[in-house]
Amino acid sequence: MAEPVALLPVDPPVHRRFRGRIAALLAEPRVLWAGGFLLVLLILAVFAPWIAPKNPLEQDLMLSTLPPADNAGAEPGYYLGTDDLGRDVLSRVIYGSRVALTVAIVAASLAALIGTVLGLIAGWYGGWADRIISRLVDIWMAFPPVLLSILLVAVLGAGLPSVIAAIVIIDWTRFCRVVRAETIAQGAMDYVTAARTLGFSRFQILKNEILPNVAPVLIALISLEMGIAVIVEAILSFVGLSLSSDTPTWGGMIAQGRQTIHHSWWVLAAPLTMLFATVLAFNQLGNGLRRALDPVMRR
Repeated sequence: MAEPVALLPVDPPVHRRFRGRIAALLAEPRVLWAGGFLLVLLILAVFAPWIAPKNPLEQDLMLSTLPPADNAGAEPGYYLGTDDLGRDVLSRVIYGSRVALTVAIVAASLAALIGTVLGLIAGWYGGWADRIISRLVDIWMAFPPVLLSILLVAVLGAGLPSVIAAIVIIDWTRFCRVVRAETIAQGAMDYVTAARTLGFSRFQILKNEILPNVAPVLIALISLEMGIAVIVEAILSFVGLSLSSDTPTWGGMIAQGRQTIHHSWWVLAAPLTMLFATVLAFNQLGNGLRRALDPVMRR
């Protein structure tokens, strides 16, 4: 068979396309404000030992349930007050962001990797591979995700690796279904037919043609999955199945603040606000990225 004929480049140079994508990202308001918030949160998490005003584990019962700054009875240096053990709420919120972002980034990345590979195989090669993967996804998604995550962590044992493993085991199916559907849709496009006519192999078409066109949806889904991972970790922390009770986590702080909400509302309000803002930022970032990177949605 004749060798594939190399086509003349019709796309703009790589650097020009890169500049176009950057310009599209900067023109999307949701990417700017959501990405900016998450960047600040990431900086807080990475440099928490230098940014946090107090030791998040240090207890002082003499400073128990101090109100936030500018309130009657507040103490200098305790900007968001203290909990019932005298621990600084602001420092614990900052350190809690380390756990939330670690789980979000690692769990979402691993779930995306597994789900994307299986989704591409099922959507592009079809046949028995598609039938097996699709049935596995259907069976896996029949279980309630939150209850399954609690069961998995209970079996695997408490700890950050167990939380990440539980999220990956559950949420790879979300990526697999979306990527499979998008792969099937892209496989019916004219550019795929043209690539086949030119003699490119199925793997070459999958890697060079279909995967780049699936990427915008995948990037948006990863961002959304990060928000889901933050919620799942908070739920597991709330019920005491994540890290130890001494380790600052937003879910653990919410559980503690729920018990003292009537006389120290700030213990609950601070982590709950951060949890809500972080999940909202991940969701808006995902929607903004898809709109900015997908040429069809930009029209």
